[in-house]
Amino acid sequence: MNRKFPTHRRPGRRAAVVAGLVLAVGLGVSTQVSAQASVHTPAKASITAAKSVSGTNGQAVTRVADFYGAYVDAKGDYADPDGTLAAALRAHYLTPGFAKRLAAWEKKNGADGVLRAQNVPARWTVTDNGAVGNGHEVIVTLTFGSGATAQKTKLFVLLERYDHIVDVATTSAR
Repeated sequence: MNRKFPTHRRPGRRAAVVAGLVLAVGLGVSTQVSAQASVHTPAKASITAAKSVSGTNGQAVTRVADFYGAYVDAKGDYADPDGTLAAALRAHYLTPGFAKRLAAWEKKNGADGVLRAQNVPARWTVTDNGAVGNGHEVIVTLTFGSGATAQKTKLFVLLERYDHIVDVATTSAR
């Protein structure tokens, strides 16, 4: 038998090596846990949940939400509003007949007819209000300002069956 390369190993030595490895790994883990415990983690209350927006192609409420979201962004309450985009959105979403009536309303009232205001809202919500005749009505609630001075305007947006806006009013068509 060759003494340099023994054919069998001593079981006691193997157990000692395994025990040493387990102890070393165990100490490493416990050191990491205590180090992690000392690191400050923010309170859960300060973490905000991710928001999501979803829609479905062909739904009246989604179409109106898309229009109002893009329109408010285009008009913006900042130094360089995009009037070209706002006009293109109107051409795409409004029926030609309603666009003419809206222009007349704006001239008479000195305000934006889509928003029924002279300024741009800070927030808006869009809610389905159901079928009306051959069309569909959607409620758009615009919030102007914030805090105690916030003012809300409720608009009733009527869509024809082909999903073009045919009216924006402050009262329901129902």
